[in-house]
Amino acid sequence: MAEFFTIGIIKTALEIGLIYALVAMALFISYSILNIADLSTDGSFTLGTAVSAVFTISGHPILGIFMAMLSGSLSGFCTAFLQTTLGIESILAGIIVNTGLYTINLAVMGFSSNLSIFGTNTVFTLFAGENPFLSEWGTLILLLLILLLVALILRWFFGTGLGLSIRATGDSPAMVRASSINPAFTITVGLCLSNALTGLSGALIAQYNKASDINLGNGMVTVALASLVIGETLFGKRKLLGRILGVIGGAILYRLVIALALRLRVPTEAFKLVSALIVALAISSTRIKELFHYAKLRRNAMRERGENA
Repeated sequence: MAEFFTIGIIKTALEIGLIYALVAMALFISYSILNIADLSTDGSFTLGTAVSAVFTISGHPILGIFMAMLSGSLSGFCTAFLQTTLGIESILAGIIVNTGLYTINLAVMGFSSNLSIFGTNTVFTLFAGENPFLSEWGTLILLLLILLLVALILRWFFGTGLGLSIRATGDSPAMVRASSINPAFTITVGLCLSNALTGLSGALIAQYNKASDINLGNGMVTVALASLVIGETLFGKRKLLGRILGVIGGAILYRLVIALALRLRVPTEAFKLVSALIVALAISSTRIKELFHYAKLRRNAMRERGENA
């Protein structure tokens, strides 16, 4: 196994896994907590990369991070507006916003399909400075700090009155409405927060790759869903902080699987198929265990009947 996973491969998988964990955490908010299938994830992610790249090129990489989060939250607001005010189904609302974001993302990048930010400072180069150790490990350390901070903020937020109202909205909108809480408001806040995390992830990946591409977000919802399902399957549905950390762990495991696929020379064109298989296996894992357990019980019963005969 050592020949497949070198330190460099593991380090890269951890870095990318931590960045994509933010999208998985965004899906955790919209899908697991609010019970909403937000299909605008791909467009919001690309929007984050585009906004971050533009500000980084202008010499403001840190501002680019926050502006990408703001842009993502505006995308979430549009999705929530279509759903709560105009009465459009959540899936259709996400598709509409995702479709519209394609043109908006092109406009942000000056109607160019990609932007390069090579030769400019990023949050990672600023954090590393001239320190040799941070030049090697600074990216991983910074991402760990960001993920820890986000996880703690989410844990705190969902323990507040507003956060508990958002969680209750996903469980029972009728009960929330009966408690004189406006579910449209809680859904809007939840989707804004979710898409802000997606924008943050896009901003970080743009500065990590030193480029933004119009197609960079394609399939991101599948990647996030795979990470989310892996995390909840392997780590279980514990308390909130445990679930959030489980989502992060799922994203890292997903990237390690992709790294293994690369080492096994699986064509990059097949990665979407690999992602789909991972999601299918993770979702059906409980059912598969039940089938194996049933088959085992049946074999034991047949063996006992044979011995009694």
